Amino acid sequence: METSPTTKFLGKVLSRVPEVTIFFWIIKILGTTIGETAADFLSFNLHFGLVNTSYIMSGLLAVVLFIQFRLKRYVPGVYWLAVVMISIVGTLITDQMVEGFGISLVTTTIVFGVALIAVFIAWYLREKTLSIHSIFTARREAFYWLAILFTFAL
Repeated sequence: METSPTTKFLGKVLSRVPEVTIFFWIIKILGTTIGETAADFLSFNLHFGLVNTSYIMSGLLAVVLFIQFRLKRYVPGVYWLAVVMISIVGTLITDQMVEGFGISLVTTTIVFGVALIAVFIAWYLREKTLSIHSIFTARREAFYWLAILFTFAL
């Protein structure tokens, strides 16, 4: 499905997320690495423990996402902080399921994979698009962040 010129224009002007370029992927990979490392560092090296780290980081993620949703356009610092925070929390969710509840990685991968598919289906049925070039409403952005959370938890 081709994007209309109006949607492309609105997407560039009102977008709440960055354009996907090579720099996006480089920063995304770095953010993922930072998230994974930070989750382990806080939990094990600083001895916060998995549960306490999960509570602290989930609270901080909620604050960052609250700020992100209040913004009406893409603000790089807030957006990328949200990516790093969601990477940390996604890692912690999986760690908690595997280490805390004894659920296998195969099972968590299947569960989060199905959840991700469900998010994409709900997003498409509700919005009639999955284009990141049309994320200029809070509802579309909510679907976007939920999809990102499930990809980090995979």
